[in-house]
Amino acid sequence: MTDAPAGSEARRAARNVSALALARVVSSGALFVWQLSLGRLLGDAQFGVYGTIGSLYSIFASLTSFALGLIIIREVARRPSTAGKYITAALFIQTILAGVGYIVLNGAALALGYDEGLRGLAAIAALSLFLDLVGNIAYDQLLAHERMVSVSFVEIGVLLARIALGLGLVAAGFGLLGVYIATLLTGLLRSALLMRLLTGAGVHAVWPLDRGVVRLLLIAAAPLALSSVINMSYTQIDRLMSTSLLTTADTGHFSAAFVIIVGVVEILSTTVLVALFPLMSRAYKPDVPREQNTSFYFMVEKLAFFALCIGLPVALVLTVFASAVTVPVFGEDFLPSADILRVLIWYAALTMVANVFAQAMMSENRQGRYVAIRAGGLAVKLALNLALIPALGVIGAAAASALAELAVLAVLMGHFRLNLRARAGQFIRLGLVCAAMLAVMLALSGLPLIAMLAGGLVYAAGVLFGGALAGDDYDLLYRMAAALPFGGLVRRFWKRKTVVTWE
Repeated sequence: MTDAPAGSEARRAARNVSALALARVVSSGALFVWQLSLGRLLGDAQFGVYGTIGSLYSIFASLTSFALGLIIIREVARRPSTAGKYITAALFIQTILAGVGYIVLNGAALALGYDEGLRGLAAIAALSLFLDLVGNIAYDQLLAHERMVSVSFVEIGVLLARIALGLGLVAAGFGLLGVYIATLLTGLLRSALLMRLLTGAGVHAVWPLDRGVVRLLLIAAAPLALSSVINMSYTQIDRLMSTSLLTTADTGHFSAAFVIIVGVVEILSTTVLVALFPLMSRAYKPDVPREQNTSFYFMVEKLAFFALCIGLPVALVLTVFASAVTVPVFGEDFLPSADILRVLIWYAALTMVANVFAQAMMSENRQGRYVAIRAGGLAVKLALNLALIPALGVIGAAAASALAELAVLAVLMGHFRLNLRARAGQFIRLGLVCAAMLAVMLALSGLPLIAMLAGGLVYAAGVLFGGALAGDDYDLLYRMAAALPFGGLVRRFWKRKTVVTWE
């Protein structure tokens, strides 16, 4: 009798996770196509304005949200009867923060020396801080009430409507103003639909305001909010400074390269690590010394090496064939983006490795130390931008990103005390495989598609048969594949004498 509820809960959890995963994949793909289309429609200068405003908005949206969602989802999931109080508290906190964010955003645009046209568009775009507020609160509440399927349908539908309306208005001659009109209108639609779902589930705001709930939210969310703002600033600072120190066309070229970088990291790193996070969390034992957490640190070291094995060939391909990627995708206006991409892709490769260590620190509950590391990285990146952008132009912003990420990665590796000497042989063999791949691509560089394919085949063969991966690497890959959804299907075709549990 006791098995039935557990089975029902497991099926519901699987359905919810699948709905959110599908929404993430569809949304990421649609946004990627949207960015590519905007680049072609707007041209480099206007795309630079779009990128600059997007960076400003992202930073201040993270301030407005104040990471309340994670706390609200946790508390309401535990005590659904308190949902109404959390709606009221979130409305109170986030309305104040949206007002502060709107004022500071416009002040920042003025302080950075942006022209009147950019500042005017930024002021219009920033109205989304208010219009998205209700939708975001409803979204968090619906997740807490496990309405993920309905939420996913709304999110995908609104995003597709936003893209269609935005492209239509841009094509009709409204330019960037049309993009922001579409964003504001569909933001209102999203808020209305999500709030309708929430009230339909019987959840309403409860007045008067509970000051105790407000205090709890602010105290619990403050460290997460600080981390979110620092991380977002670290990611977006390049475009803000490029527009301030150079031109919007330069920022447009940087933004085009950055769109590709985001796609690479999202597909090859973020999505995989999100799927592996529960596995990593189970592997870490918080109540035992480091020496007894061998399974966890073994996994971290291997995952970092796998990230390196994935990032290196992508970096080599885009270093050699950046022009063959950027020009067909964005158009001739964005030819300078190729040189930026050649540098920025190494930032992506470093980020993919750093992301493994970042997620491992979350599993260790060392978020505070990670925030401090990223804050230091932000200071380094700011200083490098100030030094390199005037000297090298927008390439300097890309170089600053790569160098700052290298510094962050070095500190993260120091935290985990990796024994790199033990892997010296593998690193040498991996380097030889990369050299062979590079030689093949350069020899066939007149035929980019064939060169990429041939280089990829050489790399794959070299890694699989050249000793770059050791036997315990394959053991870990097998265990991870078996532990993920559809692991049973993997084990049906891939037979290996390896224990697959993490207990």
